[in-house]
Amino acid sequence: MPSKETVQRQRAFGGALGVLVLAFGLTYHFFPELFHVSPEEVANPSSSSAGRPRTSAPARAGSAQSAAQDAINAGPPLTLAPTAVIAARLNRKAVLLPEQLGADPPEVRALLERANKAFLAGQVTGDKNSAAGLYEQALKLKPDSRAAVQGLDQVRTHLIAAITQDIAIGDSESAGALLDNLKALPNSANDVAPLEASMKTLLQVRPMLAQAADLLQQGRVDKPAADNALELYRQVQQLDPDNAVAVQGILQVQRVVLDRALAAVAQNDFAGAQAAIAEAQSIQPGSAQLQTVREQVDGIRQQRAEGVLAQARSALDAGNIALAKQLAGQAQSISPQLAGVAEFQERLTNARLYASYRPGQVFTDHFVDMTGQSPTMLVVPTGNFMMGAPDGEPGRADAQLPQHQVTLGKGFALSQSDITIGQFREFVRASGYKPDSIKLGGASIYDERTGVMRDDSNANWEDDYVGHPANEALPVVNISWNDANAYVQWLSQRTGKKYRLPSEAEFEYALRAGSTTRYWWGAGTPKSKVENLTGSLDRSPSGRRWSHAFEGYGDGYWGPAPVMSFAPNAFGLYDMDGNVSEWMADCWHDNYVRAPVDGSAWINPGCSTRVVRGGSWGSSPEQANSAYRQGADASVRSGRVGFRILREL
Repeated sequence: MPSKETVQRQRAFGGALGVLVLAFGLTYHFFPELFHVSPEEVANPSSSSAGRPRTSAPARAGSAQSAAQDAINAGPPLTLAPTAVIAARLNRKAVLLPEQLGADPPEVRALLERANKAFLAGQVTGDKNSAAGLYEQALKLKPDSRAAVQGLDQVRTHLIAAITQDIAIGDSESAGALLDNLKALPNSANDVAPLEASMKTLLQVRPMLAQAADLLQQGRVDKPAADNALELYRQVQQLDPDNAVAVQGILQVQRVVLDRALAAVAQNDFAGAQAAIAEAQSIQPGSAQLQTVREQVDGIRQQRAEGVLAQARSALDAGNIALAKQLAGQAQSISPQLAGVAEFQERLTNARLYASYRPGQVFTDHFVDMTGQSPTMLVVPTGNFMMGAPDGEPGRADAQLPQHQVTLGKGFALSQSDITIGQFREFVRASGYKPDSIKLGGASIYDERTGVMRDDSNANWEDDYVGHPANEALPVVNISWNDANAYVQWLSQRTGKKYRLPSEAEFEYALRAGSTTRYWWGAGTPKSKVENLTGSLDRSPSGRRWSHAFEGYGDGYWGPAPVMSFAPNAFGLYDMDGNVSEWMADCWHDNYVRAPVDGSAWINPGCSTRVVRGGSWGSSPEQANSAYRQGADASVRSGRVGFRILREL
């Protein structure tokens, strides 16, 4: 990166070079003879002398003139430019030069040289030693002197430019004096007439401009209606569209309105600031000051909104959801397009509904008083569904009626699979709890010889469906509702979170996972291995077949399979309608008359019969129906029944 001194030298050199180019262009335009270019070539650069080819000098001069003209045209507004620049930009017809007979004599050339110096020195008119006086003296000596005619026209052009500038800025005295000088020059009538008309307009608008300036000082900038500075400046522009004072006055009015916008921002009134900017836009669209203030307001707005949103995040992190919601609303009202608001609103929703988890998120809770953690939990999204069996569904029973809408407005998490032997064993070892299969003795297991379930006084929770020691990855069976409830109470103590058995409404909602068909995978036999179900292709160890099963289906298991061996449903939950049936928190009711519609468990104090939901490895297709439900005594232990758990959020 160049040093500061180098940059300053480069800028100084560039500025000086620009001035030189501009001076060269102006000198060439008015005094082409100094570059040995004939006046005819300046008046008509496309022509050449008869019988004589053009030299290369005019071409080079023409390139210089083009560069100089570019410098002139790229300058500041016309009324703020030097008079020479304004003169160079006037759109006037080229003066008709006389046919010169013979070269200018020495005394004429001397007068022309003096006239050129006087012009450059700023002595344009006024007396016989001014540029105009000297050019006129030269013309008296040689009336056909082209240089003198062109010089006098140069004086005329300069006066027109100066008068134009004075009229534009409202200096009628100076414009009038210069206009008198212009009138004194020969052949100026065509130029005087439009300037006199402009002078007349100036004299008409001067009192209006003075009144507008007075209104500006009084603070009556854009109000009251029809009696303010802006209105007067608009009227001036209708009479004189190029009036520079009116243009500057309108910009002053806009500046006042823009100051209101900045003042409003300082008071956190962003709506007021936006209204002021909109008003400023209507006053002078696209002005530099409008763009600057708009960027300032947008920057302050953005910074302020980001600050409020940061406060909202802190409030949410601290658990103050109400304050976080309020601050997020403030941030969005300050800057509706603020980046990060949508993401924060999602966080806010998740905090309100899901304790800052996301629907579908998988997590575990660590124990607070010992080594260990909860089973893997999955966040179930909120929503509503029709609970029970619809009209016309095969296997529809009174216990599944009436079908009714249930709304689950609060998120919850379910264990991603059934509780396993290993997880239940951890509970028994840590708590010293004695499951009912030990305390009461035995469970109901599958008898391979007869093909039915039978009681076995020696079977317990550590055994599988046939009473053999079970693999730890299998779902725990042979446990009672009491055992399952004891587990969730222990888990709540270990984690400090609220664990419980799910309600049957929560279970059916999670089982269906948005489906309305008979099963979560469709209306009939699955097309792929979705659950551990009774299939006509399944075989027991001794070769038995199911008498009533899903036709053409086989999953490779006769009894329970290790959890998560098959596909999850749309919510990401495994084994919801197969493997083992599951204990619910609800007491058994014969139907849904007066059932809760908010997803809560339907409990009668002291009830002894609880609800079992979901199909198992031994359930018929009717028992795997999403609406199917049955009741069982809370002390029942079966090789077909296990449980999964719910964590409140």
